[in-house]
Amino acid sequence: MTVITSPKNELIKSLRKLTRKKNREEQQRYLLEGVHLVREAVNAQQPLTMILATTDFQQESWLPSQVPTYWVTPAVAQALGATVTTQGIFAVLPLSQEQLPQTYTGTWLLLDGVQDPGNIGTMVRTADAAGLAGVVLGQGSADLYSDKVLRAMQGSHFHIPIYQGDLNDWLTALKAAQVPIYGSELNPAAVDFHQVPAQQNFALIMGNEGNGMQIDLLAQTDQNLYIPIQGRAESLNVAIAAGILLFQLKN
Repeated sequence: MTVITSPKNELIKSLRKLTRKKNREEQQRYLLEGVHLVREAVNAQQPLTMILATTDFQQESWLPSQVPTYWVTPAVAQALGATVTTQGIFAVLPLSQEQLPQTYTGTWLLLDGVQDPGNIGTMVRTADAAGLAGVVLGQGSADLYSDKVLRAMQGSHFHIPIYQGDLNDWLTALKAAQVPIYGSELNPAAVDFHQVPAQQNFALIMGNEGNGMQIDLLAQTDQNLYIPIQGRAESLNVAIAAGILLFQLKN
């Protein structure tokens, strides 16, 4: 059995570069870390190109025999890991090449410049739990394949389609498909979300944590919604707001 013992190994050096978006795009692959995420990828039958693990995982029956596995020392695993204390197992997957949907039936969540990885992960998990048709990360949002976003999604990106693109293009397509588009903004034209009936087909846009939605996107919505705040808090976290709106509006 061959074990990779040096962080300077060429394969390890190449994989360590995947912490940067530029290198992920150049190599067209990303690194997944941790037992839960790797198992989620295996269970979802994702196209893993390799697995790297410490020898502690040699007897794990869930590891797919058809995927090349490279054994590494704990020191190499620590060098590969993005967490303070790595669990010692990683998988390499190709970047998803999601084709635009053939139909826009169902519920869509569009994220406009959402930058916090935890918020993105929470909203993707919420979209997964609510049975959405897909999530779109607009320009200015955190990268889908950053290690923090991947950890926050907890594998939900294996369950529903996740796209990255220009939200203006998506709004054009959604309007052409006659899908109602709701924005999230507290302004004089906005309505209390309780006034909107539950429905099966719609798109919801959630804006940037500090600045909200872009003005040009707000102008393209069919209706802008707000959540009444009864206490003294100034505002709701964007991921919490998305959860409330999605589960209230979705039939």
